[in-house]
Amino acid sequence: MGLLQLLKSQFLCHLIMCYVFLVSGLIVNLLQLCTLPLWLVDKQRARIINCRLGYSISSQMVAALEWWSGTECTLYSDPKSSPLYGNENAIVVLNHNFEIDFLCGWTFCERFGVLGSSKVLAKKELSYVPVIGWMWYFLEIVFCKRKWEEDRRTVTQSLQNLRDYPENFWFLLFCEGTRFTAKKHQISMQVAEKKGLPKLKYHLLPRTKGFWVTVQNLRGTVAAVYDSTLNFRNNEVPTFVGVLNGKKYHADLYVRRIPLESVPEDEAECAAWLHKLYQEKDSFQEHYTQTGRYPGPVVSPPRRLWALINWLCWCCLLLYPLVLLLAQLVSSGNILFILASVALCAAASLGVRWMIGQTEVDRGSSYGSKEVPLNNN
Repeated sequence: MGLLQLLKSQFLCHLIMCYVFLVSGLIVNLLQLCTLPLWLVDKQRARIINCRLGYSISSQMVAALEWWSGTECTLYSDPKSSPLYGNENAIVVLNHNFEIDFLCGWTFCERFGVLGSSKVLAKKELSYVPVIGWMWYFLEIVFCKRKWEEDRRTVTQSLQNLRDYPENFWFLLFCEGTRFTAKKHQISMQVAEKKGLPKLKYHLLPRTKGFWVTVQNLRGTVAAVYDSTLNFRNNEVPTFVGVLNGKKYHADLYVRRIPLESVPEDEAECAAWLHKLYQEKDSFQEHYTQTGRYPGPVVSPPRRLWALINWLCWCCLLLYPLVLLLAQLVSSGNILFILASVALCAAASLGVRWMIGQTEVDRGSSYGSKEVPLNNN
């Protein structure tokens, strides 16, 4: 282990990163709250401002992946399609196997310039998480309770609100509904057998209702579906803690651009189309397992400096007063103040550790861990 790698794995470095992320995030959340009056007079300008503010939070996580851990991300795609990425609205269908798959998705959003405006269909509980969840609220992220009777109206309305969005956006969908585990896969394949559907080896059965509703409400706004399949080289199992420790991973992403016109409008036909898509995704993963790469050429865009610049700016802005404060505390000799400062830092660290815990595979939701009725898509 080199000296730099050893430094990256130290708790003090993690504490500093947590401090910068939490404090900058809360500052941004406050600034987003201040945009509420602007929504009343100029909604589109308020949206654009919130995109920039949201970028200053999410790009810090991208910077941690790309610049701190040095993780490399390789894109396999048709060279004829890649010029359209970032220049059109799209629905991104991504497999959900890893703790940091969302972060890799954000990385490619960043490389094509749509990170600040990217959207996702997320569980309602995440809207209450400080920094990320509150940021998502102002970015008009679509939240759901995973109860279709309750979600039908709210999800439809949230999607309709995006039809006049002022910037290009990618709408990220994890159609499997939950992260892949062996237990969930076993139950999912039992359902597939009862429904007469082909079994999948590397994916869970997709939940078709959310996809169909998204497609129907974004027709005329979104130009294509980006079928995206992610894997990591050398059978790596990446974790967010590993990223914090500066561990380098290598992600490979295979993206196919499918014009939205080719997705059927009828719900039953759309469901069959999505099941076929996941059978194809399964074959791509099998190809990757056997050959170590996806089919097609590599067209990966380079890393952009903006995420790193934003991160360094926040570090300079927030670490300088922190150093001055710590120097004053030490020179004052007041044990009570020193202990209070240590307790505050520990609380901040625990807070970030808790948020990281929400991404861990073995602490994921129980959604999909029990068999569902056959009429539940």
